[in-house]
Amino acid sequence: MSVKKDLSIDFLGVKCENPFFLSSSPVGSNYEMCAKALEAGWAGVYYKTIGIFIPNECSPRFDITSKEGTPWTGFKNMEMISDKPLEDNLEYMRRLKQDYPTKVIVASIMGSNEEEWEILAKKVTEAGVDMIECNFSCPQMTSSAMGSDVGQNPDLVRRYCEVVSGATHLPVIAKMTPNIGNMEIPAIAAMEGGAKGIAAINTVKAITNIDVENMTAMPVVNGKSSISGYSGAAVKPIALRFITQMKQHPELKDVPITGIGGIETWKDALDFILVGSSNLQVTTAVMQYGYRIVEDMISGLSHFMEDHGIDKLSDLVGVALPNIVPADDIDRTFILYPDFNKDKCVGCGRCYVSCFDGGHQAITWDEKERKPVLNEDKCVGCHLCLNVCPVMDCITPGKVEMKPGVKDHEVKIKTMYE
Repeated sequence: MSVKKDLSIDFLGVKCENPFFLSSSPVGSNYEMCAKALEAGWAGVYYKTIGIFIPNECSPRFDITSKEGTPWTGFKNMEMISDKPLEDNLEYMRRLKQDYPTKVIVASIMGSNEEEWEILAKKVTEAGVDMIECNFSCPQMTSSAMGSDVGQNPDLVRRYCEVVSGATHLPVIAKMTPNIGNMEIPAIAAMEGGAKGIAAINTVKAITNIDVENMTAMPVVNGKSSISGYSGAAVKPIALRFITQMKQHPELKDVPITGIGGIETWKDALDFILVGSSNLQVTTAVMQYGYRIVEDMISGLSHFMEDHGIDKLSDLVGVALPNIVPADDIDRTFILYPDFNKDKCVGCGRCYVSCFDGGHQAITWDEKERKPVLNEDKCVGCHLCLNVCPVMDCITPGKVEMKPGVKDHEVKIKTMYE
């Protein structure tokens, strides 16, 4: 059954028909691509980062990681910013805004010095875009004056945000690098420089695989390779961590965030919204499945809102944040034992093997019945068994037992597993 909900949301004063945008990347690097995406249902695009610098790209430039026959778990790319002339890109953005006036066009820019940042800010403003994203985070630039090396320097982030903000009336978004220990530091610097929003995260510096034929990393470019950006489902946990930490920081809690990193499904999108993202960007999933994945994201999010009686998407933004607490605030007063559904058990023994070799030897194996048996005297309630079980709802949270000397109290547990 089709469900239609109002997914419109305000981001930096710009109304977006839904939160779904292409991120600045190969999936939105010319007029035709962006137009096709907008017609498929995306609310807008962060046009592929443009600069004065025009890169000379390598071939090949992509690699993937996978596991046990699954689709991509991660994606590595060695591609830099747009390789098209600046004036061509400006004309593409100008046409996009002219032909799709209700859609949102964001210019992602990258300079190597103050003069370049100012020139780019003025030119994209004249082109008629709605917002400007400052890319301080691309990890595969050949110059240390651009990309993630800049994003790790709060003084440069602050100064370049000042320059861009001074050259435009448009909202400025600072795109953060995850190749840093504390993202709050450059994020605060960006706000001090005049940025109005934060984009997080860009790709993570990585080596995906080693090619034993050429004894180098992948992809192999004439027998050599390099460290570069990693994206896709594998980086989603990292993105959620950085966004949560920023939204929980007193100086950043009210700053609008556009979330990026491993969004493939409506549930991924919801996760980013619940930790405070009011705008979402997608690339790697589009490279796998095409622009039409936005239809599934819109449908899934609409069904969730309908099922939970939620009328406005903004009512979901940041809802999970109060329940994500420091480690020393976690309740450690009880053990939540797993419960085994013997009727659903297929007798594979994975829970037994994992507990014995990687846990607390709290499961014994009934060889005759081919069923696991829990030893509560040894069980610590870690739920490794639940996480390795291949059968849905075969192992679930069961009995709660207070630790010695602890007064009985109510314990909320998760009961729904997907």
